[in-house]
Amino acid sequence: MFKAELIDRMAHFRSAEGDPHRKLESCPALVLNADYTPLSYYPLSLWPWQTAIKAIFLERVDVVASYDREVHSPSLDMQVPSVIALREYVKPSEFPAFTRFNLFLRDRFSCQYCGSTSQLTFDHVVPRRLGGRTTWENIATACAPCNMKKGGRTPEQARMPVLVRPIRPTNWQLQQRGRSFPPNYLHETWRDWLYWDIELEA
Repeated sequence: MFKAELIDRMAHFRSAEGDPHRKLESCPALVLNADYTPLSYYPLSLWPWQTAIKAIFLERVDVVASYDREVHSPSLDMQVPSVIALREYVKPSEFPAFTRFNLFLRDRFSCQYCGSTSQLTFDHVVPRRLGGRTTWENIATACAPCNMKKGGRTPEQARMPVLVRPIRPTNWQLQQRGRSFPPNYLHETWRDWLYWDIELEA
């Protein structure tokens, strides 16, 4: 179930003021591709601090920015990275996997018959009993009441037109959709690499 308040949220970036006392599990690293764009917007490409530090020692990433928070070992004092960039470019696939999550993201987490954002499931636009296939082009996000109401009929038969014709999205299109759903935690050092409407909060 996805709530309406998820949609079109403004991104809130936290200041670095509390970094020295921030718990390590609250210090993920934003992961950029070698071209300094995020690997993913939704879900946002984040690594736990341990994974980020391991990648630094394996020389797989460069540190772009750090938290004002350190980790210590007998032989090392190191700032926890807040933004890292891969040294080798990862070419994104053109099309995303056909999953329930990606389907909901394509449809902006809303029913394609009534616009509701609760009790989401999926619907075969052309029912399977009429030869409809389980493909991007024939599956639409639907709330449970609309799914029940439509039943095994086509939208025309049920007099329930689809708000947006389902398509097979590209990864780029899904990432554009993902920009409407910023996560709750964003560190101020990430601002230069993310493109949302932003508001800085202490």
